[in-house]
Amino acid sequence: MKKLIAGNWKMNCSLEEAKLLIADVINGVYQNQALQGDNEFVIFPPFIYLPTVRHALGNHTFISFGAQDCSPHDKGAYTGDISASMLKDSACTYAIAGHSERRKYHCESNADIKAKAEQVIKNGMTAIVCIGETQEERDGGRAEEVVQKQLFESLPAGAHARNTVIAYEPVWAIGTGKTASETDILMMHSFIREALEEKLADAENMRILYGGSVNPENGPGILKTPNVDGVLVGGASLKAQDFLAIAG
Repeated sequence: MKKLIAGNWKMNCSLEEAKLLIADVINGVYQNQALQGDNEFVIFPPFIYLPTVRHALGNHTFISFGAQDCSPHDKGAYTGDISASMLKDSACTYAIAGHSERRKYHCESNADIKAKAEQVIKNGMTAIVCIGETQEERDGGRAEEVVQKQLFESLPAGAHARNTVIAYEPVWAIGTGKTASETDILMMHSFIREALEEKLADAENMRILYGGSVNPENGPGILKTPNVDGVLVGGASLKAQDFLAIAG
């Protein structure tokens, strides 16, 4: 199974910066055949730059792109929302559901995230479902309890290894510069794998990503950790050289 190297640009880049960044990523991957052989790359630009990234990628098959979020609704009077069917029409192949910043700043519940993920897979794309505990929850010894609840309540109906990816992103490590130790990651990813086995027949094949201040220094080690099938990269994905260095 190839490692999934996902770059979440969040709310960053001007149009010109987006053009330059995706061009640098394409050139970097294209020039390094080993990166193509061992990894799958996916870029998540802001909605408004999806056409720019799509145009730049052209017929390249070694990099995919997707959306940072989507509506739980298929269509209708939902001002500001973008539906999964619209994303599919825009050639997206992935969409993120339940990033910790959406959970925190937009008060998204597990039910909201499940509904979004179900829209994503209904439209033939792959949902990346994010889960993770806060520092307070970890300090209180509730990390596994919280993660399992989020996993079970956010997992879309019809989920399987080909249409759903799980991203473990401890909230205390998102954008803080703090990263979970490889031991912590190993323990939590193993726990998530075991939890998935309670729900899914093909749990051993479902990819589990780690996200949380991943950078060129810690990324290669994280990717070698058992049950880590890729990474969800934030800030480091805004520099092509750093992003690709994570993959080796």
